[in-house]
Formats: sequence, C-alpha cells, structure tokens
Amino acid sequence: MGYQPIENYGVIGDLNTVALVGLNGSIDFMCYPDFDSPTIFASLLDQDKGGSFSIHPVRDGLKTRQLYLPDTNVLLTRFLSDEGIGEITDFMPVEELYQGKELIRRVSCVHGNLTFEMHCCPRFDYARSPHIAEQISEREIIFSSQGPDGTVARLMSSVPLHLEAGDATATFTLKTGEKADFILDYVTPDMFTATNMEEFVTQSLYDTINYWKDWVAKSTYKGRWMEVVNRSALVLKLMTSHKCGSIVAAPTFGLPEEIGGVRNWDYRYTWIRDASFTVYTLLRLGYRKEARDFVKWVDRQCDDIGDAGHLSLMYAIDGKKELHEYELDHLEGYMGSKPVRVGNGAYDQIQLDIYGELLDAIYLYDKYGEPISFAFWNDLRRQVDWVCDNWHRKDEGIWEVRGGRKEFLYSRMMCWVAIDRAMKLANNHSYPLPSRWQDERDKIFFSIHHDFWNEELQCFVQYKGSDTVDAATLLMPIIRFISPKDPRWLSTLERIEEELVSDALVFRYRVDEEFDGLSGGEGTFSMCTFWYVECLARAGQVDKARLYFEKMIGYANHLGLYAEMLGLKGEHLGNFPQAFTHLGLISAALTLNDILEGDSNKRKF
Repeated sequence: MGYQPIENYGVIGDLNTVALVGLNGSIDFMCYPDFDSPTIFASLLDQDKGGSFSIHPVRDGLKTRQLYLPDTNVLLTRFLSDEGIGEITDFMPVEELYQGKELIRRVSCVHGNLTFEMHCCPRFDYARSPHIAEQISEREIIFSSQGPDGTVARLMSSVPLHLEAGDATATFTLKTGEKADFILDYVTPDMFTATNMEEFVTQSLYDTINYWKDWVAKSTYKGRWMEVVNRSALVLKLMTSHKCGSIVAAPTFGLPEEIGGVRNWDYRYTWIRDASFTVYTLLRLGYRKEARDFVKWVDRQCDDIGDAGHLSLMYAIDGKKELHEYELDHLEGYMGSKPVRVGNGAYDQIQLDIYGELLDAIYLYDKYGEPISFAFWNDLRRQVDWVCDNWHRKDEGIWEVRGGRKEFLYSRMMCWVAIDRAMKLANNHSYPLPSRWQDERDKIFFSIHHDFWNEELQCFVQYKGSDTVDAATLLMPIIRFISPKDPRWLSTLERIEEELVSDALVFRYRVDEEFDGLSGGEGTFSMCTFWYVECLARAGQVDKARLYFEKMIGYANHLGLYAEMLGLKGEHLGNFPQAFTHLGLISAALTLNDILEGDSNKRKF
C-alpha cells in the first residue's frame, strides 16, 4: 500500500493524546493513553509491524476529501464515488467533558450504498509486546498488552465484530442515512458503560463540537487570516496536557527531517525554549487560563531544579527530566528512515538560551496575565545570578547540535534577555535589584556587537569566530535586542537572505557533518520562515512580508497543519504537527496585522 505522505494526515485529540488520521481513513499513529505513552498504532513508522485502525469502503477508484468541522477538532473524511458517498467522523471527547479516554469513529452513508471494511490492529508498547484479544460479545473485544505497560483497550461497535489472529475486523453495508459506530477506549476500573451506544456517540459528538466552538470563541483575535490563526490555536490546544498544563513540541516521534536520513527525533516533550513563544501567543489571543496553566507548570520545574543552573532544556509532560534516548531497532522507520528514536538525548545538554526564554515568558505573564509570587521570583533570581556568572560559556545552542559546544550568538543574546527581563520584573515589583545585573547585561551587549560582528561580511555570525549565519539570529529584533531598522541588522538580514532563504523558505543554517555531529541534510525550517516574515514586516518591507506569509500559508496541508520542516518539493518533514511552527505562524500573523492596521505602536505587547 505504501506510506502516505506526512501531510496527508489530520489530527484529533482529547488533551491527553492525539491520533493521526490519514486521508484513506486509517489511524496510523497514536500513543495511548498519554502523549508520551508507548504507541498502540504506529504503522506510520512501520507498515507491517506498527499497527493501525483502518476503515474504508470496499471499492477502488474512490476520491477522498478531509476537513475539520469549522472551529473544531472534529475531523471528517469523505469517500466519493458514483455508487455512493461515505463519511467517517473522527473525534475524541476531551477530558473536561468525559472521564474516559475514548477514540470515537462514526461511519455514515451519505448517499447510495457502500460496503465498508474495518480492521483494528493494535500493537502495544511500540509494537514490541504481544497482546491477548478476547471477544466479550458479538460487538465488544478486549485487547490486553502482555508487555510491561499492561495497557488494556476495549473496542465496541454497533456492528458485529470478528477476531482474526488477534485483530478485530468487520465488514458491513450501509444505505443512505445509516450509521455504524466504533469506540476504542482505555480500560480502567471506572470506565463508562454506554447503555445506548448510538445515543452516547451522538451526544458526545455534539458536546465535543460545542466545546471546541466555545473555546475558539474566547479568542480576542479578529484580524486578517483569522481562520488560519484559529486553526493553529486549535492544534496547539490539542497538544496541551489537560492535567499538567504543559504543551508538547509535537505529538509524534521518529518522523524524519530527510527521507532515509538519521535525524529522527522524539518531540513528545515540553521545551523550556518554547515558553516565551507559547505565553506570548496565548496572551495575545486572550487564552489567559492556558497561559496560567503553562506558567504554573514552569513554576513547578523551577521549584524542583534545586541549585541554580540545573534547569533542563526539556521535560516530560509531567515534569520528569530523565528522558533516556534509545532506538527501536525492530521498526523500519517512515519510508525506511532509521533509526527510530524514543526519548531525547539532548535533555542533559547545556543550552544557555533557555534562561532567556524562561524569563521572557514570566515577564510577559507577570505584565499581561497576573503578577507572579515572591517565592517564584526567588527561584528565578537564583537562576539570573547563575546566568551572570556563566553567560560566556560554550554550549550546544538552540539547534541542539551534537558536534561539540561553541560560543553561540543566540545563546549569548538570550542570556542578555534573561537579565534584561529579570531587571524589568524587579522594577515592576520594586524588588531588590543587584547592581551587577546591569553590569553583566551590558557586558553581554557589547560582547555581541564586538565578538559576533563580522566586519568583512557585514553581519552577525552564528558563533564566535565563524563566517556563517544562523536563522536563529532573526530573533534579534523580535526580542528587542536590536532595532529592526538598525543598519547592522539590515545588512545581517540581507546576508541571511543570500545564504539561507530559498524563495520564501528559510533553512536554519547550512548543515555540516562536523558541526552537527550527524550525517545527512534537512528541509527548510518553517518556524524560521515565519520569523523571517516578522523581520521583513518590522523592517518596513510590509508588502514583501505579506507576500511571503501568504505563500507560506499555501504550504500548509489540506487542513492547515504544518510539520517541522518543508522539503524542496513542498513535502512535510519532521514531526507532525509541530507546535513551534504554529506558534511562529500566529506571531507573524499578529505582527503583520498590527502593522497593516496601523496598531503596531498602540498594542500592549
């Protein structure tokens, strides 16, 4: 059958986990029951071993379409033919509404006569553990993992089910107006029992639709590209843990940055680096509750880190910091892209920039959300003192390179942000302000202008002593380190355009095996493209910025979703969907809209 392109998928979720649903009606990836749980379906990473949950008409030559119900995360997949039109409605009731962890699939015949086949083939513990399947009744099957996870899942159906070699199958025919329902749920002692399955599915569908529509209605954004912004907000909400408040960078692992390459990482964790982008976006859109929950999660990490300087760059959704990386050798990888990794070995790297993102997030929340506590401030103050002592160190940088530590411009700049935002926080609360903070902040400022400016190239360079540029430098005017129209910045922007921009798409940097510590290449980094749009707009090149932004919108998949990267043919690469990309899209849309509306000098942020 072949692997589907990554961009052929939609996502549904319940604020605990998500499922990837293909245009062909197959769920090919799902960690269960939580974002960082082992997979129960992973045919996206191995067609033969990974497991899937497929429903499709028994007919060749069908056209397929996929769409979200407007302003919701309820997904419709349609099958179109002359003989009949079929439709699958996929959704997961969110935990705020229902206590269970249900994946619900309603199959309908809109017109004509169609016969469908269903195959539910779970493969537990990353497809490493066998399972036992027990037929409880004609319409109920229990799957029990024999692995260490001990996961038990139940499949219920409104049509007869059959067991074949441990998998559930069904063949059924629907006429116009008829429906068949399937529920896969996580077996717990207090799991629900539906007395009327059709009634439960219908009511939970309406409740889920209303939940998402009510959530979108809370957004304060009414500017240009509202539909695009709302879709990005909806997918970011899908990647948010209801019980923890953290947001995963992506709900997948192992999807390659280059087909057949080795840059295949696990992104089911929360990066401190994402903090400032996340808090800014949530506050600008009016989602104060989500911003508060995220900042509370960050506060808990600051409480638990012990000595200053031990803040990790990433955490599990529950705050766990030991994310041991290993390879799933038994999986062939997406289109043969091996190794498939789970865990993330970068968790114990030194990345000095995270202190800047952390302090910027807290500064924004304190100013535009609600004031932070003195106890939280005390935790932050110790971190800032550590930054003052260590900002000059080498580290692995924002891109988590594995070729050795260097003095990166971005890391140094974000150390400046950490101290600058801490000073602003202290002034806002009249807290004691150590005099050395300003001294160290100013030393960093002059170090950047002296040690990272290449007079010959007329640009700021990636790291001390280098002759290359880095797309992370695009954040210099965005985080207000430099004026967006400063001559030094404009010449740096020109150099980035020459070396890293392909049409409107932006590479992070030019890959180099010695520098990366890895072989192979990668696509353009979509977050960097949106940073580039912001820089153009702030520099006064508004028409160009708008053109490139709207061209970038055209690279979204059919549902408005983005992976981490784009290939030269527009194919989506890396983990999917990617929070970083959607955060960048929203930020660029807000900036552009403010400028076009003449509000750039009026807005609070």
